[in-house]
Amino acid sequence: MHKMKVIFLALISVSVLVMGILWLQPEPSILENRPFVEYANEPVPNFNKYTQVTEKKQAFFNYLKPAIYTQNQYIKSIRQYVQGLQAKYLSAQALSRGQQEELDWLINEYRVDQDQSVDKMFTEMLQKIDIIPAELVLVQTANESAWGTSRFATQGYNFFGIWCFTKGCGFVPSQRSSGAGHEVAKFTNLSNGMYAYMRNLNSHPAYKDLRIIRQQQRNNQKPISAYSLAQGLIKYSERGEEYIDELRQMMRVNKELMDL
Repeated sequence: MHKMKVIFLALISVSVLVMGILWLQPEPSILENRPFVEYANEPVPNFNKYTQVTEKKQAFFNYLKPAIYTQNQYIKSIRQYVQGLQAKYLSAQALSRGQQEELDWLINEYRVDQDQSVDKMFTEMLQKIDIIPAELVLVQTANESAWGTSRFATQGYNFFGIWCFTKGCGFVPSQRSSGAGHEVAKFTNLSNGMYAYMRNLNSHPAYKDLRIIRQQQRNNQKPISAYSLAQGLIKYSERGEEYIDELRQMMRVNKELMDL
């Protein structure tokens, strides 16, 4: 009996020690699993080699679809993580140090207004951290990059027409107005470019309408519609409504080729 008691106490001691070690281990960061496709660093394919328009379009779509999918999966995981933190907050549970650091990072990354209540901060984060429909991404990248043939796409993985404002951050546009200081951003690989593009749509004040439309669809338990969200890109181009109409026309014409 005494021997069994000793063994039992020893097992408890070992369990406590193991739990203590696990408690002291740093938490795995949800933010470390940034999306990356295997071919992200490879040169952009030469889409001009295709003589048939249909083949060219299919090759372009097939090149981008995996990068879009992995990015949206990452956004979904971040969104679920934030929902978990929100549930913890609502139940009056304290966040761990790691969770608080990650929350602070996301607040900065997605330009969340910090001069508001915590409840409203979580609401804003969940409005911003959400997927971008592949159909919308495919037609917009095709439009902005001339189907992957622009020098910004082929030399800098910028299929999105994204600008940057630090000297040397990208390409100087050949038709840049005198006195203007913007450049067309250059990315190190496809995945980094896709991340920056989706974060831009999800955080920049110019695309607030897109996020409101998406949130309304969520609230009404409807599928997120690329066609509807296109209206929220009216400030993406100086062409305004004409730009939106063109994107929607591209969706209609290329629906079968996108094979989504």
